[in-house]
Amino acid sequence: SGLCAMNRKIILLVEDDPDHELLTIRALRRHGMVADIVVARDGVAALEYLLGGDNGVPAASPLPNIILLDLKLPRLNGFEVLVRLRQHERTRFVPVVVLSSSDEASDIANCYRYGANSYIRKPVDSVKFTEVTRQLGQYWLELNEVSGPAGGC
Repeated sequence: SGLCAMNRKIILLVEDDPDHELLTIRALRRHGMVADIVVARDGVAALEYLLGGDNGVPAASPLPNIILLDLKLPRLNGFEVLVRLRQHERTRFVPVVVLSSSDEASDIANCYRYGANSYIRKPVDSVKFTEVTRQLGQYWLELNEVSGPAGGC
């Protein structure tokens, strides 16, 4: 609907490394991504934002258009966050892109098994990382078509 199109896009960045957080936000902003970026610094905070305080009550927070999820997080790791998101009706179809420094085949396989939409290995080089982040934002926020609750309405 027209009202939907006017809503700002929201990115939920789940990242505990302050350097990676800063780099990701800077890359998105530098390339003109018109989105609100919400940061959760651990898995528990991410689930509280998405599903409410006890993870059973619908949250007041609007659903993000995309979740950028690190795997190695304090309190609750990225795999556990992914499993819970896919089990819950509210977040089942929200696109999740895993951004991880891990190149373990088992980590990659598990991310897809648990419902990730994409797995991207964090480039060590900051210029490459900036370009990857720009492409991510452009694809998921501008090109990708969504339906249902993940449409941000």
